[in-house]
Amino acid sequence: MSQPGHRFGSRSASQDAAQSRELLARTWTYQLSGVALVPLTAEEVGRELRDQLDVLCSILPRDPFDATAVEQVGEHVVAMGYVGEDGLRRTVEVLGKGLLALPEFQPAGAHAERIALGIGALATGFLTANRRIVFEQQEQVNLALLKAVRDARWNVRESEARFDEVVTSSASGIMIVGLDGRLVRSNGAIGDILGYTADELTGVNLFDLVHPDTVEMLREAMRAVVEGGRERVRQSQRLLRKDGDVARISLTASLLRDPDGAPNHFVSVVEDGTELMLLQSELSRQALHDVLTGLPNRQFFSTHLECAVRQADPVHGVTLLHLDLDAFGMVCNSLGRGAGERLLVHAAQRLKSVLAREKAMIARFDGDEFGILVENTATTPDIATIAAAINKVLAEPVYVDGHGLAVSTSIGAVHDVSGNTDPAELLRAAGQALRRAKSKGRGQWELFDPNEDSADRAAQALAVAMPGAWEQGEITVRYRPVVRLADGGLAGVEAVLHWERPEAPVSHERCVELAEKTGLILGLGEWLLGIAGGQVTWWQRNGFTSPLTVTLTAHQACDADLVSRVVRVLDSTRLPASRVVASMPVDVVRVPEAADNLGVLAEMGVRTALHDFGLGPDDLAAAQDHSVHSIRVAERLVDQQTRTQADYVAALLPALRATGAVIVVNDINTAEQARWWREAGADLATGPHFGPHHCAATFQSTFIS
Repeated sequence: MSQPGHRFGSRSASQDAAQSRELLARTWTYQLSGVALVPLTAEEVGRELRDQLDVLCSILPRDPFDATAVEQVGEHVVAMGYVGEDGLRRTVEVLGKGLLALPEFQPAGAHAERIALGIGALATGFLTANRRIVFEQQEQVNLALLKAVRDARWNVRESEARFDEVVTSSASGIMIVGLDGRLVRSNGAIGDILGYTADELTGVNLFDLVHPDTVEMLREAMRAVVEGGRERVRQSQRLLRKDGDVARISLTASLLRDPDGAPNHFVSVVEDGTELMLLQSELSRQALHDVLTGLPNRQFFSTHLECAVRQADPVHGVTLLHLDLDAFGMVCNSLGRGAGERLLVHAAQRLKSVLAREKAMIARFDGDEFGILVENTATTPDIATIAAAINKVLAEPVYVDGHGLAVSTSIGAVHDVSGNTDPAELLRAAGQALRRAKSKGRGQWELFDPNEDSADRAAQALAVAMPGAWEQGEITVRYRPVVRLADGGLAGVEAVLHWERPEAPVSHERCVELAEKTGLILGLGEWLLGIAGGQVTWWQRNGFTSPLTVTLTAHQACDADLVSRVVRVLDSTRLPASRVVASMPVDVVRVPEAADNLGVLAEMGVRTALHDFGLGPDDLAAAQDHSVHSIRVAERLVDQQTRTQADYVAALLPALRATGAVIVVNDINTAEQARWWREAGADLATGPHFGPHHCAATFQSTFIS
C-alpha cells in the first residue's frame, strides 16, 4: 500500500481531473458497448469517446454557452454507430451523473445548470443526427417510389405505335375496357393473375370479375371519371380468379378519349398485390413479435392486455406475471451472447409448455424479461402453482455448446378482477412486485400488495425530491455529541443530515436510506463532510480538539473516488486527517474496494471505524484484520442488557477491547442503558439520552463555549 504522501499529497489537481475524466470515459464506453456495433476496436471506441469528453468539458465552462458545439459532440457519437434511444439514454445517465462528479465542475451546484444545458444540447445532437439518417433513408425510398410512378406513367403514355409491344411485354396486367365495362383487349399478365387466357377475357364484363362486396365502389368511381368528376380511378380491389380464389390487386383506370375529346375507352393497369400484402403482413408480424424467440413483444402484449382486461371473466379476472431470468448475465458473460440467446429461446419454449392448457399470452419484454397474461377460468391454477411450475421446468438443464444450463426466475404477479384497471398500471404493478421478489433472492415470486406499493411509492417520491430539497437548502447538517461513558464528558462530534420538510422533518437515518437508493449519497456525503469539516476547523479557535465522526454507507465505502473526495475536503477545510473518524459498515469491508479504501484512509491518518457491529465472529475477525480505531456497536444490540443475550454481549466486549479499538455504542436512550454498557466495558456513546441533534450554533453554545 502506498504511503499517503506519495499517493495523494503529490498528485496535482490536473492529474485528479485527468484521472476522473479517464474513469468517466471508460464508464461511458462500457455503457455504450452493448448498444450498437461499430467498425472500431474497443480501444479505438474508448479513445474516440475520451476525445469527445475532452471537447465537451472544454465547451461547458465557456460563456456564452455554445450549444451548437455540444450538439456536434452528440452528432459525432451517433456517427460512430451509437444510435437509438438506448445510446441516448445511457449517454445521458453516465454524463448526467459523471460530469457533476468531475473535479473541474466542483462545486457541483455551481455547474449543475450548465451541465444540464450541455446534456440537453448533447441530446439534441443525438436526435438531429438520428433524424438526419431517417430523413436520408426516407428520401431514398421516396426517390425510388417517384421513379417507379414516373416509369409507370411514361409507359402508359407511350405512343400507339408501340402500344402492342408495351401491353405484351408488361409484367402488369393491362386491360382496355369499354364504357359499358366489357374487356376489349388484355395482356398475358392479367390472364396470369386471374387464371384466364387473353382470348377468354375478351368480351367479359369487368364488373363480373370484381368481388361483389366492392363492385359498386368501382362502378361509381368509373362513372365519376366519365362524367368528369375525377381524373382517374385508383383502388385496391379483389378480383375473382377462374379457380374461385380471390386475387388482391391494385387497379388504376384512366379514360381514353377520341379525337373529338369524347370518352372512348378505359385503360386499366392491374398490379398483383398478393406479394405486397404478404410482405406487409410479415412486416406487421415482425413489428409485433420478438425476432429471437418469435414471442409477442411488449407493444403487442400491452395492446392485448388492454383488450383482455375489458373482456375478463368478472369472477376470475386476469393474472399478469412479469418474469426475469436469474443469473442470465452470468451465462452471457461466461459463455457468450450466443449461448444466452439460445437459452432465451429455450426458456420461451418451456414457458409455452407450462401455459399450454391456459388461455395465455407469453411475450418477451427486454433482455431476459418475459411477460405472461393468463385469462383465468375456474380451472386455472393459482399463482403459486404457476410460479412453481415455471421454476421447475426451467430448472431442467438444457445443453448449449456442451454446457448444461438451467435457470430460475424471479416473478412479480398481479391479479385483477375489476376489469377497470389501467393496463399500464397493471404492468407497473407487476414490475414493482418483480423488484420486491428479486430483493428476496433468486427463484422467488411476489404478489403485488397495494399497501406495500403505496409505501414504496411514497418513499420513492421522497427520494426523488431530495436533490431539489438539497438545492433549496432544506437539507442541513446537524451535530450530535459523542460522550465518554466514564464521566459524561464530550469525546467528539458526529455530523448527521437533517431534512426540514413542511410535512414532517426527515431524520438522518431516513435521509441516508433514501439517498443511498438514488446514488445521491455520494455527492451529499462529500458535502456533509465538507460542511462539518469546515465547522470543526472553526471551532478549533475556541479550543475544540475532539474528532469529527462521519458514517459512510455501503455505496460510499465502495466508491472508487472516496479517497479523492476525502482528500479534497481535507485540503479545502484544512482539517487534519487525524481529526476525522470515517466509519464503514462492518459487512462491506469484505468487499475488496471497501477494504482498500479503509486501508488508504488509515494510511492518510484518518481514524477508521466499523459500525453496525453485530458482535459475531465474522465481525470480530473484520476488526482484527483491519486494526480500526473504533468499533460502533449495532443499534439493535443496545437494549440487550434487558434480554437473554446480555451475558453473551457482555462476554464479547473484552474480546473487542483486546483489538485495541475504542468501543462506541449508538442510540443510548436511557441512563440505565448507559450504565449497563459502561459497566460492560464500552467507552463512548451517542443517542437521545445525551441530547438531541443540534445546529452548529446550538452545539457550540452547549458543548464548546
